[in-house]
Amino acid sequence: MMESNRGHLLPIYVLADESGSMTDHIDELNDGLRSLHQALLGEPMAAAKVRFSVLGFSDDVVERVHLVDLRSAGEFPRLRTRGMTSYRNAFEDLIVRIPGDVNTLKREGYQVHRPAVFFLSDGLPNHNEDWHDAHRRLTDRGTTLGAPNIIACGIVDADAQTINEVATQPQFGFIVNKGVDVGSAIAKFCTALTQSVIRSGRSLGSPSPELVVDKPEGFTVAIDVI
Repeated sequence: MMESNRGHLLPIYVLADESGSMTDHIDELNDGLRSLHQALLGEPMAAAKVRFSVLGFSDDVVERVHLVDLRSAGEFPRLRTRGMTSYRNAFEDLIVRIPGDVNTLKREGYQVHRPAVFFLSDGLPNHNEDWHDAHRRLTDRGTTLGAPNIIACGIVDADAQTINEVATQPQFGFIVNKGVDVGSAIAKFCTALTQSVIRSGRSLGSPSPELVVDKPEGFTVAIDVI
């Protein structure tokens, strides 16, 4: 294995709900991710510290963007709606994906910080599906290499209790406030994601690197809603 001498990297995953209920709003999410990409082009020092993946989940997970350096990325492939809402299959995918990505980056000589997953869902997980075991294994540092921090955001019909359980810390779970327009909520999620990526990337170049999470405007910490 190469000596780690290429600097620090933070792998960031956007895990976005592509189930059928998102059909009317998936274009707004795609627009928000394009805006994130453009914003990061103007922050090359922060972008250099991040590798960015976009995953769409429904019945399964489809990789839309893989560990891209945002400074040199082309236009993002678009998220597309399909199927149901399997949280279990989403977390099972990450149990395999994240250790592989971490090992790849380490072999390339990087020091890899604990990955961050930004999870967005507009509804409830599939009925009678046990996703908690997969989530526990994914976030257990003794089980999964690179067990991630998960920042969970719920819009439309998402349940505050469920979003709080998905988030790995109480301050990482957010539920949209009642009355906020769906398109506006998605835009605010993407704005907060952009700021989190920029601020976290900047932090990795400082003496005290940390994951910085911005609360989206128009959202409340989920545990305060339960």
